Amino acid sequence: MKKNHKEYKLSNGLKILLKEIHTAPLISSWVWYRVGSRDEASGRTGISHWVEHMQFKGTPQFPASSLDRDISRDGGMWNAFTFMDWTAYLETMPAEKIDLGLRLEADRMTNSLFDEKEVASERTVVISEREGNENEPLFKLSEAVQQAAFRVHPYHHEVIGDLVDLKSMSRDELYQHYRTYYVPNNAVLGIAGDFKTDEMLARIRELFEPIPAGPIPPRLARPEPEASGEHQLTIEGPGETTYLEISYHAPAGDDPDFFPLTVMDSLLAGPSGLSVFGGGGLSNKTSRLYRALVEKELAVGVNGNTNTTLDPYLYSVTITVHPKRKPEEVLKALDDEMKRIQDEIVTIEEVSRAIKQARALFAYHSENITSQASWLGHAEMFSSYDWFITYLDKLSKVTPADVQKAAQKYLRKQNRVVGTYLPKGAEVKA
Repeated sequence: MKKNHKEYKLSNGLKILLKEIHTAPLISSWVWYRVGSRDEASGRTGISHWVEHMQFKGTPQFPASSLDRDISRDGGMWNAFTFMDWTAYLETMPAEKIDLGLRLEADRMTNSLFDEKEVASERTVVISEREGNENEPLFKLSEAVQQAAFRVHPYHHEVIGDLVDLKSMSRDELYQHYRTYYVPNNAVLGIAGDFKTDEMLARIRELFEPIPAGPIPPRLARPEPEASGEHQLTIEGPGETTYLEISYHAPAGDDPDFFPLTVMDSLLAGPSGLSVFGGGGLSNKTSRLYRALVEKELAVGVNGNTNTTLDPYLYSVTITVHPKRKPEEVLKALDDEMKRIQDEIVTIEEVSRAIKQARALFAYHSENITSQASWLGHAEMFSSYDWFITYLDKLSKVTPADVQKAAQKYLRKQNRVVGTYLPKGAEVKA
């Protein structure tokens, strides 16, 4: 992939990545802050996500009541995302209207109000979101597995945070978190679309360079010790469906092992979406686990998941157990497939197909202007934009032996957490 973007750094430390794309009269602008649930200590879990919510509550220049109306009136869209390692804000607008998005982001980088009444109102919203998640079997299961997998590292808790913290955090704690991490030297601005680089850079300097740099934000340095053995757990809850989640400790996004792991995921369960928008659109019916579990009526569905994280995280396989089967049967079949990929060199044809599928999904998530702008900053959150540029080349160099080696290294029982969700509804019905 060609290096067709420009990089700059302002005097206050803000990193700028600009990519001209003249296929449509649109511009997408993203501001990425290096702060997420990874930066939250016990007692303040969920604070990064809550601060993201508060960024939509207005500044003196841009009152909350006018933001949606002004952006919609100009034909634009905006959104925000909080993850483990980052928080991101985006505006995609007609090219001649993007200045509104730039002015908004420069303003709320430093002038958000955090009004006491808005904080109280948003507390109700995030608590409601947390309580709604607790009614979802896969959230309950995933959270339990994540907590078991990370005893020390702050990846231990979900991005939404723990209910007890959401009830107790104060307005001043939220505001201090905002002032600590929302500084230009902790941010990346990525813009793609129909503009001229010199003109765009001049406008960015005008809006963002007056914002003073802040102290380098603190980082929690709590590496997770190596797993000492398989951990199994069971969660019970409402519903009539049994689920399994098997999560293996996996490499960080910029680790060389990430690429054979990506091919292994595509081969086993179908390719995972690596972008902010997740998902896919590609069938996984040719994958090994689909054939071994779904076609043999042990499971109703199966999918794998990899994440481009700053620190080592998890490779997870989630299985919807067939109503006539027991989770033990399904786990046994999965283990047989994991042993097979460890013991036997996969064929060149299989690896080629897996790479082709992973490449197709990557292309699917990189084709429009909003996605192109997203990757400018997203890759910077765990590596650099060169990671995105060289991704396809590195993927194409993965060999069958690389896949087997990755399977042997990561798909060990001693390296995993096995979570089972047992529905109370099924027991009552039985």
